[in-house]
Amino acid sequence: MNAYAFDLAGARLSALPSGALFWAGESCLVVSDLHLGRSGRFARRAGALLPPYEVEETLARLDADIAGRAPRVVICLGDSFDDPEAGTLDERAALWLARLMAGRRWVWIAGNHDPGPLALAGEHRAEMTLGPLTFRHEARAGAAGEVFGEVSGHYHPKVRLAGGAIRCFLVDRARAILPAYGTYTGGLSAGHHALGELMGEGALAILTGRTCRPMPMPRGRNR
Repeated sequence: MNAYAFDLAGARLSALPSGALFWAGESCLVVSDLHLGRSGRFARRAGALLPPYEVEETLARLDADIAGRAPRVVICLGDSFDDPEAGTLDERAALWLARLMAGRRWVWIAGNHDPGPLALAGEHRAEMTLGPLTFRHEARAGAAGEVFGEVSGHYHPKVRLAGGAIRCFLVDRARAILPAYGTYTGGLSAGHHALGELMGEGALAILTGRTCRPMPMPRGRNR
């Protein structure tokens, strides 16, 4: 597994090809925007039928990351479910998730799509601080110095290359924004002005896939 290591607020972090973030010093795995149940929401609200396999695919990816890193702490940075109605998993998925949660600290951060899956075990927070890092769903406006050591999600950043759109981390010396971890999640161009206003000079886009590849964060694009 070709991860990409970087430092944030004195913490050594690794961007994983799956889109998860691993902090070895705290044995902490961080994922954002699982959006479990998205296919069900599309069917309920728009009548659109998507293959109903995104829960299984997302949990399988998470299972592999947990098996590979054996974290003591897992933090889900909000929008873990696509909406409150999606928070009821079928029996197989519920048991699978319960197995992944067993024996470790599990923290659900509330997102804008969900208030946190309150029916599930684990800790439920608006945000949390661990060591020098603060974990929240959406990045707080502010330049380096005003915001420091922030880890967030929400924006689903992607970089568009000739082969298509690739999910990416955005990282500068003050903050890290994670890609969406879930299947069927759209994305915002990493060059969009909303992200350009958050990320400082020298920011990197770390592409995910079979391996993690860093590149300068693109600027000045809106799609």
